[in-house]
Amino acid sequence: MWSDRVGLAALMAAACVHSALAQTAVPDNLAQGSNTTCSAAPAGMPPLYLRGSMNGWTAQDDFEFFWDCNAYYLNVNLQGEHEFKLADAQWSAGRSWSMAVSGAAKEVLLMAPDKPGVPGAKHSFAGAHTLRLTWQGATAQLQVQAPHFVDPRQQPVTDPVALSLHHDSRDLAYRSPFGAVPQNETVHWALKALPGVQQATLVLDVRRLEGNQEVLDYRNLTRINMQRTSAGAHELFKARYRFKDKAIYGYWFEVLIGGVKYVYQNNVEPIYWTQEKGSGGLGQVSLPIAQDRRVRRFRITVHDPAFKVPAWAQDAVYYYIFPERFRNGNPANDPKVGERKYHQHGIEVHGRWGETPFKPGTGDGSDAHYNNDFFGGDLQGIIDKLDDIRDLGANAIYMTPVFKAASNHKYDTADYHQIDPAFGTNADFTRLTREAAKRGIRIIPDASLNHVGADSRYFDRFGNYSTQDQGAFANGRIRADSPYANWFSFDATQAAPDMQFKGWVGVSDLPELNKAMPGWRKFAYGDKDSVTRSWLRKGAAGWRMDVAPWVPDDFWREWRHAVKQTRPDAITIAETWFDASKYLLGDTFDSTMNYVLRNAVLDFANGSDARKLVSNIEHLREAYPRQAFHALMNLLSSHDQARALHVLGGPLGATPEVIQQAKQKLRLATLVQMTLPGSPTVYYGDEVGQSGGDDPYNRMTYPWADQGGQPDLALRSDFKALLQLRQKQAVLRRGVLQAPLVSTPHVVVLARQNGSQTALMAYNNSGQAQTVTIDLPAALRGKHGTLWWGAGAVQVQGAQMTLTVPPLGGWVWGTR
Repeated sequence: MWSDRVGLAALMAAACVHSALAQTAVPDNLAQGSNTTCSAAPAGMPPLYLRGSMNGWTAQDDFEFFWDCNAYYLNVNLQGEHEFKLADAQWSAGRSWSMAVSGAAKEVLLMAPDKPGVPGAKHSFAGAHTLRLTWQGATAQLQVQAPHFVDPRQQPVTDPVALSLHHDSRDLAYRSPFGAVPQNETVHWALKALPGVQQATLVLDVRRLEGNQEVLDYRNLTRINMQRTSAGAHELFKARYRFKDKAIYGYWFEVLIGGVKYVYQNNVEPIYWTQEKGSGGLGQVSLPIAQDRRVRRFRITVHDPAFKVPAWAQDAVYYYIFPERFRNGNPANDPKVGERKYHQHGIEVHGRWGETPFKPGTGDGSDAHYNNDFFGGDLQGIIDKLDDIRDLGANAIYMTPVFKAASNHKYDTADYHQIDPAFGTNADFTRLTREAAKRGIRIIPDASLNHVGADSRYFDRFGNYSTQDQGAFANGRIRADSPYANWFSFDATQAAPDMQFKGWVGVSDLPELNKAMPGWRKFAYGDKDSVTRSWLRKGAAGWRMDVAPWVPDDFWREWRHAVKQTRPDAITIAETWFDASKYLLGDTFDSTMNYVLRNAVLDFANGSDARKLVSNIEHLREAYPRQAFHALMNLLSSHDQARALHVLGGPLGATPEVIQQAKQKLRLATLVQMTLPGSPTVYYGDEVGQSGGDDPYNRMTYPWADQGGQPDLALRSDFKALLQLRQKQAVLRRGVLQAPLVSTPHVVVLARQNGSQTALMAYNNSGQAQTVTIDLPAALRGKHGTLWWGAGAVQVQGAQMTLTVPPLGGWVWGTR
């Protein structure tokens, strides 16, 4: 997913044609006895959602519109400006509407049928509102009204027995064993209630695995009548089940009380970027839910018992490089105007290393084309700075694609078997892996096996390759005799060339590959000289795989086998932004880019309720197998999202005072990142204070001093000190994360244990020092410890510990 190519992924739509509405005489929820004429909901219309910056663009139940009388309604409580679209769960063609056209008034948005690359509508909210959705032909009319809609889905529960229902998925008294389990494990459940429950049923469902998270569907596995036992003033209802197959399972409880059926389900806590709500832990009771799809299931990951992640992964620290902007080590291979093309156009070359990347339409003097401006970064530049990377404390390098491609980002692959000439040669790649290995550094390349570039030898949309290559769409014509013809999907009935093939999420620059074709699979990973195998033999220590959710799961299963067969200690990392449990069953990926944690940590450092950070961490701890949880790529910045410093209030051009405040927040965020399980990932330049907003500004060049930059070496020293601490103390790399000891609106105290050694990590996101008292875990009683990092006070008295945590800071305390 990258903003430079597709904006908000999967936003495809065309004109919407609505069926005539059958007229009825149902009184309007809002009409209050008026003679409003009501009608049935539009025939064939799937559930529609408000999807945007307020919910990570996912289709969440809390943002599903409800048809009442003559319109769809939704109650929201939002602050500030949000960008959004209206769409069904699948972003189906004809079922999504985007950027607002002219409105009749400030509070009326007219939204046109969505098209690829079109931004969403924007509106500034101020608290509670009711949204009313109707249509004028193909145009959606969204009215932002004062709150007044009574949503029948939100009726409160008042029965005292129902309100006493209690289940905590992280409490071993209610579910054991904890978290993800291997196949053939028996799981035990308990549900507590006051006397008065007539019957309690455990409902077990299994999730459909294939596809992106929008393909969200469960089918019932079994229903188990729970057995009643006495528990003092309460009753316990117990059940157990042995899971034979690896999968993602959901469970909930159906409870009969006084002849009324209630549902006890997961809570409403959101997980960043994830469509399914519920963070696990303590659940909630509700009245019956009309559609099972709306049930918030507790989830259980059941994985292959043989699932192994490379042992080095939990000790890894990634340095994350966008090669074109890191370092120019060989000016002789720089792209040159007049010698290199971008599709049918020329390229742009910056005259100075530290300039701002070009963005068309901003008045910066650039041309009208995206991603065709170059600075000259290359593989030699990475080789030249390997000692600096190692000195910082990194022992692995993840770099975005380096294969031949027209753009500066290289996700539009032109030749999978050749390093881009502006980056060097294949021999340079091998030399990079060897020089890195001498310093204990592994190299992890990146590739998309979902799509190629329109300007590639396999497709050749613009006729830039020789007839010998014979691309499948050379010179804009379908070439049935091309060796790559069946790698793509064509429609010869269309007149316009760009409509004759399938572009990934509708983007014509990125022809989507037909991943089911045996020829493509052999080329990608099956053959001895396949893309996957050949670069592993050239020294790659694993792969990060682009847009993993758009590639079939069976493809990844076969691909994983090829990777492990070629290099058993290679790591496989998926690009997913949401809860990636389905990829961590032991048959596809070892790890994923942890965008869930990224957003949770940055929001915490920005002052949000610290309990949101805890709920997201706890969800991951519970949902992911431990071996994968300890190998997650824990990032704070990326080439797809604004840099951490920008998000934390330090945009490019801000005053020194503002930047310093943002850097203090960055130090706090980095402390959290470096002390949690997983592999800390430092995006190039973050460690020296580089800022930058959304693409392309998150891809600024590294501010090398010898190129006129001003790297913040004091900040780098703090990054280095934390990484040195992590390296020195094994508990910070391999220690098991325990349940949180403290979780208040501003303070979090976590514990990790590795054998007899324990570490406590305290974080405070407020502007004032915070003091809390905790009951010491049994493992810490009678033990002596010391502050390993940070400032603050720790006092132990018997079985209690009193902690003082500095403002916008924290500390790490450990036993000897």
